[in-house]
Amino acid sequence: MKFSENWLRELVDVPADRDALLHRLTMAGLEVEGVEALGTALEGVVVGEIVACVPHPNADKLRVCEVAYGGPEPLAIVCGAPNARSGLKAPLAMIGTTMPNGIQIKRAALRGVESNGMLCSAKELGIDADASGLMELPGDAPVGTPLARYLGLPDASVEIKLTPNRPDCLSVLGLARDVSALFGTALRVPADTPVENATNATRAATLDAGADCPRYCGRVIAGIDAAAKTPLWMAERLRRSGIRPVSALVDVTQYVMLELGQPMHAYDDARLDGPISVRRARANERVKLLDGSEHELDGTFLVIADRTAVHGLAGIMGGLDSRVTDATTTVFLEAAHFSPGAIMGRARRLGLHTDASHRFERGVDPDLPRRAIERATALVLAIAGGTAGPLTEAVHASELPPRAPVRLRRDRLARLLGIDVADHEVERILRALGLQVETTADGWRATPPSHRFDIQIEEDLIEEVVRVHGYERVPSRPPRGELLGPVLPEARLDASRLRAQLAARDYVEAICYAFVPHELLRTWGLDAGAIALANPLSADLGVMRTSLLPGLVAALAANRRRQQSRVRLFEVGRVFASGAGPDRSPIEFERIAGVACGRAVAESWASEARAVDFFDVKGDAESLFALTNTTHAFSFAPGGPAWLHPGQAAEVRRDGAVVGWLGALHPDLVSRLDLEDDVFVFEFDVAVLSRRDLPRAEAVSRFPSVRRDLSFELPEAVPYATVEAAIRDAVGETLARVVLFDRYAGPNLGSGVKSLAIGLILQDRYRTLTDQDADRCTALAVAALESVCKAKLRG
Repeated sequence: MKFSENWLRELVDVPADRDALLHRLTMAGLEVEGVEALGTALEGVVVGEIVACVPHPNADKLRVCEVAYGGPEPLAIVCGAPNARSGLKAPLAMIGTTMPNGIQIKRAALRGVESNGMLCSAKELGIDADASGLMELPGDAPVGTPLARYLGLPDASVEIKLTPNRPDCLSVLGLARDVSALFGTALRVPADTPVENATNATRAATLDAGADCPRYCGRVIAGIDAAAKTPLWMAERLRRSGIRPVSALVDVTQYVMLELGQPMHAYDDARLDGPISVRRARANERVKLLDGSEHELDGTFLVIADRTAVHGLAGIMGGLDSRVTDATTTVFLEAAHFSPGAIMGRARRLGLHTDASHRFERGVDPDLPRRAIERATALVLAIAGGTAGPLTEAVHASELPPRAPVRLRRDRLARLLGIDVADHEVERILRALGLQVETTADGWRATPPSHRFDIQIEEDLIEEVVRVHGYERVPSRPPRGELLGPVLPEARLDASRLRAQLAARDYVEAICYAFVPHELLRTWGLDAGAIALANPLSADLGVMRTSLLPGLVAALAANRRRQQSRVRLFEVGRVFASGAGPDRSPIEFERIAGVACGRAVAESWASEARAVDFFDVKGDAESLFALTNTTHAFSFAPGGPAWLHPGQAAEVRRDGAVVGWLGALHPDLVSRLDLEDDVFVFEFDVAVLSRRDLPRAEAVSRFPSVRRDLSFELPEAVPYATVEAAIRDAVGETLARVVLFDRYAGPNLGSGVKSLAIGLILQDRYRTLTDQDADRCTALAVAALESVCKAKLRG
């Protein structure tokens, strides 16, 4: 929000200089982002009038001007501006004047002709960025008057950064209200006295979307001179507020928006057909806007239409076909209240951002439209003439935002701020901000004004009190009290333990976006149930991730492109999907995932170079399972999702519940992702993985262990996990450990057959095992292998 300091001071008395004013604004939550001083060095610059203008005798692009300045004789001045002409009034820098850029004006001869001063552009005077020619002043500018006095200088263009909850300060009047409260001075509200009707011309309005537009005001003004010049005072205020003056009618609507905060629009009444209708757009309806862009609409857009056509996007921009021009003789002024939800995000969908949409998205005072119409009418009549018709209003009172009183307790105020604010000061602050205040036994009941959407709860009132009273007056005291850390159940693994384990195994933690391109999920085949964002940051981040792996593999690829030959990344984060219920409510899960490619171990003289493989990643996963103290509960079964290699993939289960998957990416996916090497991945559900058995201390057996080795053949399809489980179930507690020390598969065994060699470590806690005990356990193991695994002892 940009505004003129002088304009603000015209609406409120400010007993402070510029620096003090801007400091108070910042400390009150209206952060000052920039200040541009205007017209600070204009001594010696006066209003001049070119009374004669002839070509320079020795230069084609120069002119010799006779300039009246209020003295006895005009001054001869050489000028190269393209708009220099007889009768033009422009700023004249007299001999001896020091310009804002430090140059001193001296008498000089230019190409043989003496020049006694300088006619100036707005840029040379530090007033504006326009350097295309001389700054043209109105024809009624008094010759010889100091320019600073005539333009109301010096001044400053101030830019403040507003938080979204303060749309009431997107106007000079809104800022003046806060300044009035900050300094305790009087506020001068611009006059909005109703204009007398001089004609019966009206245009009716209907609200077909009452919840989206509960109030619409309009007025017809006939017989205007649309080509009338915008007054200098108005043009300067607009310019210093960052808005370029366009024409009298457009400038009036912009001025009222800046002054009161109500966006307005002016239509050429002759181009409207019948009553105005505020409604939702119809499917495939099109509109051409003031900026020349054309858009196809759908039912989410609110439009301003007549009987035959759409004439604008409500709260965003008017239509091109019904715009006002210099030929307009009858204008229809519009001011309406649009609910923020009806405007929010619509302009961004069309690649637009306008002053109107910026305000309506945040909320505009629903009581402003009538005041804005009266103010704009008075300005149009004063500048362009004409006769005004009756003000017409369509309103759905039940849809207007309610104004509910908010309770403020004296004790609560003191407890939150840590200081006592006097009752009379609290009441002064709240009333100065426009609230209606009633005193109660324990404090106050305050009803916010219609322009303060943000005041809804007690803490909002406390914030208003402290920011006006002064944050600097609140003492800085460190908080005191006992801080209780979170109590983590012992039966669950904290995510930090999982992170530390993978970091210890040479993985690096990555944090990827939870938003991913929809096309990326489709490439992986993970787009089913993906949740699309209503307002994505960009088209490439349009859906929530359904898996951690697409983002992690993309990060791996980015590292590979930067000459990192060995990459091992992991992430702990949430994934999202549509629910299965009728409302498809989103659900989320916490997952842990890892990716690895390149060498199995970092380059070193102590180890041979080999590529990471399935069993390396399986070992990393098993190290996570070991943290649960229930390694035997986890099992691996061949297979997995379609994005995994069918021959190098496993589904991981824990007591029958699926934990996740691990394996190599499918070669087709590797090719589509433009990866050069094999990539091994895993992803597990943290909720299932993090359950753990509490560790139990047991005495170490005092009796020796016995080992029996078995070598047997079995089908290749039988996984080792099945073998170990069968042996443990058969032998029972006497089996301390199972050791797999050899595996062989070859042509001499036949197709689909493998040979395993295992060691059974047997031990009892209460006695020494005999050979008969060991033989019995071995027999049980062999019987289980033969029945469960179709195994056959070798030789």
